[in-house]
Amino acid sequence: MASQKFAIVTGASTGIGFELAHLAAQDGYDLLVVADEPLIHAAAEDFRRHGVDVQPVESDLSTMEGVDRLIACTGGRQVDLLCANAGRGLGHAFLEQDAADWRRVIDTNVTGTVYLLQQVLRPMVARNAGKVLVTGSIAGFMPGSFQAVYNGTKAFIDSFVDAVRNEIKDADGVTVTNLMPGPTETEFFDRAEMLDTKVGADEKDDPAKVARDGWDALMDGKAHIVSGWKNKLQAAAAHVTPAGVLAERHRKMAEPGTAEEVEASGRSG
Repeated sequence: MASQKFAIVTGASTGIGFELAHLAAQDGYDLLVVADEPLIHAAAEDFRRHGVDVQPVESDLSTMEGVDRLIACTGGRQVDLLCANAGRGLGHAFLEQDAADWRRVIDTNVTGTVYLLQQVLRPMVARNAGKVLVTGSIAGFMPGSFQAVYNGTKAFIDSFVDAVRNEIKDADGVTVTNLMPGPTETEFFDRAEMLDTKVGADEKDDPAKVARDGWDALMDGKAHIVSGWKNKLQAAAAHVTPAGVLAERHRKMAEPGTAEEVEASGRSG
């Protein structure tokens, strides 16, 4: 029997999305979980252990057709909660990237996310009830040298979520929360081909902790949450630091080959 609560979690096969789906299932939400890889079916088996109905969907959310397919899979069921977590990264210098690769980042992080939010928020606002968590990033606060397109998409998302929240403020039963993590221990850096960078090699945040921070903020109806005290400091500093300084700082984290500096310091220590 379906429960009264129904949640969509995108990017749910691994990482933060996987942990968010577990939290939603533990809270009694039936789930529609989505990813662009077959692993989503194995993940769904994990979520079912919480005793809720779980429907896995393999769909490419970088396309509007993929989002439409996801919405169709709800079967018209009321969506009480959306965790819009699907995202894609891309490392290396912008001029060296294939257009198809950087376009996929933009289409996943921006176009697909914006279209999904519009489709889900319209009925939520109409009935004045619903919760949305969007996974932004502190990367949106700084020019991302050697990760320029990704950081640009997150700057868009961070700004967009704040704007939409203001537009729908009269629908006080609907909350939109922006989760802004820092570097997190997920498959992100491998998929973005950034394992040879300092940020890729450094110790990163636990995705379960990041997801819990986001979930708690979502349940409290908060506007945004920066997960982790180090990231909070970095986000605060970004607001008062010149863009050129931030770009150079990011270069030292994300330029290919900087992982060697991390290994060298580890050996010397």
